[in-house]
Formats: sequence, C-alpha cells, structure tokens
Amino acid sequence: MKLPKAKSINAEKYVPGLSLFKEKFANIKLSANESALGPSPKAVKEYIKVSKDFKRYPDSNGTSLRKTIAKKFKLEQNRIILGNGSDQVFELVCKAFLSKNDEVVVSQYSFIIYRIYTKLNSGKIIYALENKFISSVDNILSCVTNKTKIVFIANPNNPTGTYINKKEMLRLRKKLRSNILLVVDDAYFEYMNSKNYECGLKLFSKFKNVIVTRTFSKIYGLAGLRIGWGYASKNIIDSLYKLKPPFNVSRPALFAAAAAIKDTVWINKEIRHVRKWSKIFYDVFKKLNISTNMTSVNFSLINFDRVKKNSKEVFYALAKAGILLRKMDTYSIKNSLRVTVGNSKENLKLIIELKKILNV
Repeated sequence: MKLPKAKSINAEKYVPGLSLFKEKFANIKLSANESALGPSPKAVKEYIKVSKDFKRYPDSNGTSLRKTIAKKFKLEQNRIILGNGSDQVFELVCKAFLSKNDEVVVSQYSFIIYRIYTKLNSGKIIYALENKFISSVDNILSCVTNKTKIVFIANPNNPTGTYINKKEMLRLRKKLRSNILLVVDDAYFEYMNSKNYECGLKLFSKFKNVIVTRTFSKIYGLAGLRIGWGYASKNIIDSLYKLKPPFNVSRPALFAAAAAIKDTVWINKEIRHVRKWSKIFYDVFKKLNISTNMTSVNFSLINFDRVKKNSKEVFYALAKAGILLRKMDTYSIKNSLRVTVGNSKENLKLIIELKKILNV
C-alpha cells in the first residue's frame, strides 16, 4: 500500500531551550532568554478576564492592539502586522519575498530561525563572518550577489549579546541595493543602554525597504502566549497580509499584550533588574575565569576555555542541580553556554553551583 509522501525539506530543526532534564522539570530555567520577573500583573489580570470567554474568536487583524502599539511608539497603525511570535513575521517575509535559489545573508552566529525559514522557502543561506562575535557590515556587504533578496540582522544579536552601532546600521542599508529587503530584529532592544546604539524602529521607520520586528516574549514576559509584530512600508505589510493566516494571534495574547505594553513601571523594573544582574554576572564570571563580554541584554555568552571543566561538563553538572542553561552546539560556538538573567534567587543559586563545579 502506497501512503502519502511528504516533500523533502532540507532545513535545520529549531531546538528550544530545555525545560526538562531526564524527564524532570528543571527548578531553574535560564536557557531561553525569557523575562526575569515575568509578565506585568496588569497583563495577567487581562488574561484571566479574557479566559472567561474563550469560545469567541479573536479579532483577526488585532485592531485594538495595533492601535495601542501605534500610539505607544508613534507609528502608523496600517503599517503594523501581528504574528504568532515575531517568528511568524520572519516566516511570512520569507514566503512573500523568496523564490527558489534566492540568497539570504545572515551573520555567522545569528538567530537560527532565520536560516530555517529561508530553507523552508527554497532560499540559500549565505553566512557573513563575524569579528569577535560582532556582526560585520563589511562582511555582510561582501556576501551580497545579484541573487541576494534578504538580509537578516538581530540587533542586539542572539546568542552573542553583541550589537552593531547606529552609524554602521545606517551604512548597511545605504550600501545594500534598494531591492534587497533588510529585516531588523529588535527583540532585545529595550535592555540596551549604549549611546552609540539605536533600535531598528527609530532608525528605519520611514524606510520603504526595511521591516523591523518586535516581540512580547522577552521583556514583556509573554513567551507562552506567542505574540510579536512587524513594522514596514504599506506595500510590504500588504504583501504579508496576503499570506497571514486568519486568527493567528489568540484573544488572551491580544489583551495581555495591550496591558503589558502600557505598564511602563513594570518594564522599567525588569530593565533595572537585568542591568544589575548582568553586571554581577560579568564580575562573577571574570573571577571564575569564565570568558564573557559585558552585555546590555538579558543573557550572556560564556566560554570555558580558561577553566578546567568544559561546557558539556558544566552544563550537565548544573542540570543535575536543577539549573538549565543553553548549549551552543546548534550555533557551532565551541565550549560555550548561554545564560539568561533570572530572578535574584535563581541567579544566586547559579553562582553558588558554578563555584562548586569549578571548585572555587
């Protein structure tokens, strides 16, 4: 008997940060760059309120939330598209703009999801080498050919925590052909505190050939609700709307996100917490001889070349203690792990366990 046969797909599989270790839930999950303090109580209140009426479909266009976003960031409402996470916006971009063998340029250690959606839509990934884990505009430009359709940039970048300054970002767009779409992922911009940095939305909101994406999964603490958005010219957004599934964002997500984005007091509390602990982590790692860079985001890339234990040994020792970090095997970053800033209790526990493992 012949059965239906799926087409062959040559794409990597996204491996999320673990929540389980040997079938047991980890007590402390610092593997997925999730919010340290969780969602705003006001967002939780809205979720509970909406949960009393799950039988109703959501507004397919998310009109009220788009209006809230537009007001918050002084944008045009009809140039906003909502996605089931910003991941879905990347997916729609690739579906809308890629044909077979079109090329997509990404940085060497860029977010893996860009590669996955490119390959799922018959595109070819071109890797631009980084300079000490920092994306290089010159190297990106050197990868551009007449087949290049899209350039993806996460700024700041995941998993390295580094960023491209505003001058270089503007130079990148200026040097790219006008018919190449620049996709700027602003997922971690809220945490940034550098004078020479500017978020994609402020740099490119008036450009016709750039789409900027944002997410509610990080600073807003709504990762479990899966909601993000994109902002671009009306022509680009209209192209994405032709492919957007109906009801792609749930009602609870729409209402919780609207409440979360308005709660600036809670957002600022998260930012202060992350900046405080990022500095503490940096100092502790330095004392433990673990290599890292001073980061402005809610995670750090840490390397174990200078200590007696390798990253695999450290990962499993921490996992046995109920603490999960992120392996970097998928990104081909050797002997390294990524650690997310958690709440104060979680962070202290991590430091204590690291000292035990490294015999310090």
